[in-house]
Amino acid sequence: MSAPTVLLADDHGAIRAGLRIMLETHDIVVAGEAADGEVAVRNAAALRPDVVLMDLRMPGRDGVSATKEIVDRDLADVLVLTSFDEDELVLAAIRAGAVGFLLKTVDAPTLVQAVRGVAAGEGALDPRVTRRALAAVAESVVDGPPTAAVTPTLGELTAREQEVLDGILQGWSNAQLAARMRISVPTVKTHVSNVLAKLGARSRSHAAALVRARGG
Repeated sequence: MSAPTVLLADDHGAIRAGLRIMLETHDIVVAGEAADGEVAVRNAAALRPDVVLMDLRMPGRDGVSATKEIVDRDLADVLVLTSFDEDELVLAAIRAGAVGFLLKTVDAPTLVQAVRGVAAGEGALDPRVTRRALAAVAESVVDGPPTAAVTPTLGELTAREQEVLDGILQGWSNAQLAARMRISVPTVKTHVSNVLAKLGARSRSHAAALVRARGG
């Protein structure tokens, strides 16, 4: 299996340099860098990395807007780096289609594992980010009007799709789901895609947030 390729998007050069060292020391290829969201989108289109490691607060175009375009254009999967004071931005990034969230204080082994997982089609959620993000989603569901993304019922899922959703809620990878369900990884990916479509979710993390916000 070839080494994952990553685009670093952060407006602080020192942070990008530190991330580059952590990743390249563990045989992950840093394909390029970007200091703002506009450059991140442009470089993602030109370089087609496996993963964009995205800061949310950048001058000019922010990370949320850049994440949405990168996901909409299917240029790469987006793994967000966030701080403790960015709950609102994390919620927006979930809606934009980010597949993973890590705190900026992440250590090298956790970062490397997350990047490899996202490159392999899995999600990556720091438990501390997940708890706050789910709380924010729940508040938005309670305070706001019902949306199309929340109204689809879980009863629309087949038995297999419900089993896959249960695994997503447990944080299982595609490989773990395949082993537990005794089906192939490509079949799991098909079921995951169907689950996301039926729930109106843009990513596994978005699906989990929607279900948990509804008490599922």
